[in-house]
Amino acid sequence: MKQHLEVIGATDMVDLPELGWFNVPVRIDSGATSSAIHCSRVRLIRDGDQEKLCFYLDAKKGAPQQSYTVTEFKETIVKNSSGKEEKRYVIKTRVKLFGRNIRTEFSLANRRKMSYPILLGRKLLKNRFIIDVSRKNLSAAKQAPARQSQGKK
Repeated sequence: MKQHLEVIGATDMVDLPELGWFNVPVRIDSGATSSAIHCSRVRLIRDGDQEKLCFYLDAKKGAPQQSYTVTEFKETIVKNSSGKEEKRYVIKTRVKLFGRNIRTEFSLANRRKMSYPILLGRKLLKNRFIIDVSRKNLSAAKQAPARQSQGKK
């Protein structure tokens, strides 16, 4: 049975429940292979014989003002928006979009100059969404009635 493909616009709002970051503006980018999230102060910490990755999210866009430390991560080479290769760390976390919790990978990037702190790429979109670039915030609009009814309880 073929899975239903949801229509997604050029931008939307998502929740990152494992990171405590909600109503985050995102840009949909079918030209990007992977998804990226704006982070700062990314650094490796050695704890005995284990390496940990420490980073901060974008507090100016509503992220909690705290550091995050993960033990599950990898390094990869990514072509940035200028076409230059750069080394990035990649983490896995859940993103809530259209009421669905999707576990996906995000590369940790410096997106300070970008309008959106998160970019959703093809790996997340494939077999889940069809992009209509003339539309915006379709998931946010669909979730708004559910959020309002939750607030009335």
